[in-house]
Amino acid sequence: MYAMRKELNQYRQAGPLAEVAVASPHRLIQMLFEGAVERIAVARGAMTHGNLQTKGEQLSKAINIIESLRAVLDHDQGGELAENLDALYSYMSRRLLEGNARNEPEALDEVSDLLRTIKSGWDEVPERLGQ
Repeated sequence: MYAMRKELNQYRQAGPLAEVAVASPHRLIQMLFEGAVERIAVARGAMTHGNLQTKGEQLSKAINIIESLRAVLDHDQGGELAENLDALYSYMSRRLLEGNARNEPEALDEVSDLLRTIKSGWDEVPERLGQ
């Protein structure tokens, strides 16, 4: 049974890994947003069901993704927008930490909404400009 589960997990990972290998920088940022939102959703479900381990693991992964988005900001060319995003990403990480510690699904929902809003703006940027 374990071997089959391992093979199934490898199969599930193959698609995203293949996409990462050929994705443009623009698409990679989109994938980071998608990954963070997905992990927050899983953490919220785990929170609802009292699964503290999964909640903590998934929120940790979401925070790492948000911090990765923060790390790639170009403050030289991004100017005020980069500064605002930096502050917003910092806020999101803090809210996820607070939501985790206090078991507040509202905090997770807030961050998911913020990420979706930023992603929708990023989705509107033509790919040639996002590189």
